[in-house]
Amino acid sequence: MSGMALAIQRSRQRDAGLGSRGNARRFLGQSYEELRDRCLQTGVLFQDHSFPAAPDSLGYQELGGHSHKTRGVEWQRPPDLCSRPRFIIEGATKTDICQGSLGDCWLLAAIASLTLNKEVLDRVVPDGQSFDSGYAGIFHFQFWQYGEWVDVVIDDQLPTKDGELMFVHSDEQNEFWSALLEKAYAKLNGSYEALSGGSTTEGFEDFTGGVSEWYELNKAPADLFHIIEKALKRGSLLGCSINITSASETEAITPEKLVKGHAYSITGAQEVRFRGSQVQLIRIRNPWGQVEWTGAWSDSSSHWNSVSPQDAADLRNRAEDGEFWMSFSDFKRHYSRVEICNLTPDTLTSDKILKWNCALFSESWRRGSTAGGCRNFPATFWMNPQFKMVLEEIDDDGRGEDGCSVLVALIQKNRRNLRKMGEDMHTVGFAIYEYKGVTNVHLEKSYFITHGSKARSETFINLREVSARFCLPPGEYLVVPSTFEPNQNGDFALRVYTEKRADTQEMRERKGGSGIWVRMGEIWRGESAGGWRWDAEGRELMLVFILQKIYKNNDLDQSGTMNSSEMRVAVEEAGFHLNNKLCQIIVSRYYDSDDLTLDFDNFVSCLVRLELVFSNGGWWWWFLSLLIDYWLNLCVCGAGVAGLHVLFLS
Repeated sequence: MSGMALAIQRSRQRDAGLGSRGNARRFLGQSYEELRDRCLQTGVLFQDHSFPAAPDSLGYQELGGHSHKTRGVEWQRPPDLCSRPRFIIEGATKTDICQGSLGDCWLLAAIASLTLNKEVLDRVVPDGQSFDSGYAGIFHFQFWQYGEWVDVVIDDQLPTKDGELMFVHSDEQNEFWSALLEKAYAKLNGSYEALSGGSTTEGFEDFTGGVSEWYELNKAPADLFHIIEKALKRGSLLGCSINITSASETEAITPEKLVKGHAYSITGAQEVRFRGSQVQLIRIRNPWGQVEWTGAWSDSSSHWNSVSPQDAADLRNRAEDGEFWMSFSDFKRHYSRVEICNLTPDTLTSDKILKWNCALFSESWRRGSTAGGCRNFPATFWMNPQFKMVLEEIDDDGRGEDGCSVLVALIQKNRRNLRKMGEDMHTVGFAIYEYKGVTNVHLEKSYFITHGSKARSETFINLREVSARFCLPPGEYLVVPSTFEPNQNGDFALRVYTEKRADTQEMRERKGGSGIWVRMGEIWRGESAGGWRWDAEGRELMLVFILQKIYKNNDLDQSGTMNSSEMRVAVEEAGFHLNNKLCQIIVSRYYDSDDLTLDFDNFVSCLVRLELVFSNGGWWWWFLSLLIDYWLNLCVCGAGVAGLHVLFLS
């Protein structure tokens, strides 16, 4: 199936609800129910040939087939490892997630946060799975992937060494849900090794479909406590951690009993009256279930004696359960980072939880057509996809702020899967422009040369996702996501979260135009065309010389060839408006593949093809244009020009 046909099919499936939370898409087309039933009928345990018990599933470099780390690996099923395996024992808890020899602690921290929210956990880990009745060696899990939910099927063959699981495992030797969840996530990303290195927010998002943001506490915004309060009211997942400066500090315990390099959860935020002043408090939970803060506002702190009896009764907790309060000022001094995963409206069902308004767009950067690079490259920046955002209602939070809260998140797609081919994350970011226009048509280079950005992502960075929160005045804005360097291929999703209703849409691409013949008529009548005019004698000039003039005018560096941005302007001057798909086709067909340049002969061939397509659209015009194209490629420039004169003007 062609890329265009596949895109149309996916669009229709989304319209029908496929990929929604209640109707996940089958990853690789595998149906858990059909495969399980077939195994039960035949009495043969499931073997997943799409993610086999083989070296390629482990990795490609450090966990590759020739690595010493993979010597002696055996793939074994839980019934081979213990006498009575269990999927989950007495509910999923923090002790079910213990790290193995894979550097995916970021994933473990996200899984641990899942155990604090049963509603979210039940979405990722579907009910009804066990090693008892109906066991067929097959399990499934569900993850969010760039706008849709996918159901991932696996067999239960797990990598082991010396009879022990190599990677994630539970404290309970016969509990396996966390190890199987990790395997499903490894399959989704291509291999176990692809999971090495990452941020907790990445796991947060793939388990919830939410949008993440993070803040360095040494430069936190003044209203961060308010942001945390509102996030908790919206059911968001929140985490925090203390940076380490060396590997030896990992999980080192400070004198105040805080653990470095360890993922904590934020579970509450409250203001209390303390000795005549308002004090901001934050509640934190150590997933270990023990080792608690011993400073001010800890369980045994005398500070609780100076607040109202009601506040003390509601907030104070004397149990050694890993949960504790501390002042927000102490929190900012001792911790390094806060991570927030803002959940989508369909994640939580409670009507008591405030919900975001969300918009999601899937697009791509393509070399030579839509990969324009950042604002440092003004000649090509305008070629990036553009999205219009209309903010009409200010926040209603009682703080007197006259603005609209907006969270913009740019996420790269499928980059972990490309690691085995030597690729990794691009360096990405976005800029936001004020925009007042009556149309929703893709803006061109002149606009960005004469207008500065209103806001932007804090930095361009090589993470899967870049996000930022803004408080903008009501109005119309343009969001332009990009890679840092131009001409880098990649797929991405852009998400826009607003507290109040907003209208967000992709800027339309212009397509069509008057064509070469109409433009020639304008020129012959002495009308302006591209900044130059022709008198009556100009009528004697041949078509190709007019095109040659356009070509030279737009070859700005006088190199004798045109790059993709120069070509876009030249084609517009010749009378055509091209959308991104057409640009990609032209780049693929007519450009030099090494340096993305277009010579004059190919420029003429391209315009002849466009004229035939736009003016008639019949299949035989396509056939004729192919013949002309072939003929031009056989001719030297002079012969080609003479031939075209005969063809068009005789």
